[in-house]
Amino acid sequence: MKTAEDLHPDDDPPERAPRLNPDLFGHPEAEASFLSAWNSGRMPHAWLLAGPRGIGKATLAYRMARFVLAGGGQGGGLFGAPDSLAMAPGDRVFQRVGALGHSDLRVIRRSKNKTGKWRQDISIEDVRDMGAFLRLTAGEGAWRVAIIDSADEMTRQAANAALKVVEEPPPRALILLVSHAPGRLLPTIRSRCRRLVLRPLDDTLVKRIVAKHHPSLPADELDALARLAEGSAGRALALVDHGGVELHRAMLAMLQGFPRVDGLALDRLSDRLGRAGAEEGFRVFGEMLTNLLSRLCRDQKAGRLAGGPSEAPSQDPEAPVAQALAAAAGLDRWLQVWEKLAELFARAESAKLDRKQVVVDAVLTLAQAARNRT
Repeated sequence: MKTAEDLHPDDDPPERAPRLNPDLFGHPEAEASFLSAWNSGRMPHAWLLAGPRGIGKATLAYRMARFVLAGGGQGGGLFGAPDSLAMAPGDRVFQRVGALGHSDLRVIRRSKNKTGKWRQDISIEDVRDMGAFLRLTAGEGAWRVAIIDSADEMTRQAANAALKVVEEPPPRALILLVSHAPGRLLPTIRSRCRRLVLRPLDDTLVKRIVAKHHPSLPADELDALARLAEGSAGRALALVDHGGVELHRAMLAMLQGFPRVDGLALDRLSDRLGRAGAEEGFRVFGEMLTNLLSRLCRDQKAGRLAGGPSEAPSQDPEAPVAQALAAAAGLDRWLQVWEKLAELFARAESAKLDRKQVVVDAVLTLAQAARNRT
């Protein structure tokens, strides 16, 4: 039986793990592009699946891998050409891929170092043997498949090792790179991949996916989750797991009357997020705070927050805070603050900073920026 130390830190709960998910919502164009390439007989050897986190990129990658490892499905399209990537969960290939036990599949993710701790990045050791694996004769079919999830996490050395394989691929080898931020990849990797850009899901689909896993959630909470998730079903489900809606309400309550900050509420919230076992709640809070700033900057740029209270959508619980921030400073300042806080929360995770102090510093940074009008 696996312990908490054995589970991969990037794994979703089994009922939501992409490799075990038979369903893909909202990306018919991406599937159609892959099928068209397969049916044409001119299959690109490397595909870059790009888009925000939690919208189905890894689910699509495993769907593509199963299809190829099974020999391209069972036909059914025009002149016998397969017209779907779908595969029943009871299929042997589906089950072996789901268990990461298929001999022609290699999944490259962050691994443990020599001390048994999970690495922060995909290292060159994780990537080094990918080329040798892909050059082996397929043991169970015609193809070998490698999935890199996520390619953004590769170190420079790992990326260079992956580039060598992408540049000189062996025959009947398929490389699927999952990327949340393709701009971070080497330009030479991007240029040698067929790119599929997946878009955020609409709110109806997000609510449908969340309700599938949490059928008892009331409609108003589903609406709040969809609004906070911004098209990412994965983010919406993570919010459910870690009390995100309640945490969002606590964050907004603390910021009422901004730029004045409720010190007692800030102390309670920072203490809650700084406790042992609250790591995921802290990450969710960091995402919510930086996403609030991101939306503020987008709205300011589009002229939707020019200063009048009536211009903010009344149904949006963030509207009073966003309006106060917009009245206090312009777009340039809030872009700077957004960049500073995004870096702070990223550094907090990688450098193991004191989470309670990070929360306090982040909120006070917001308040200071709002007070120092220019």
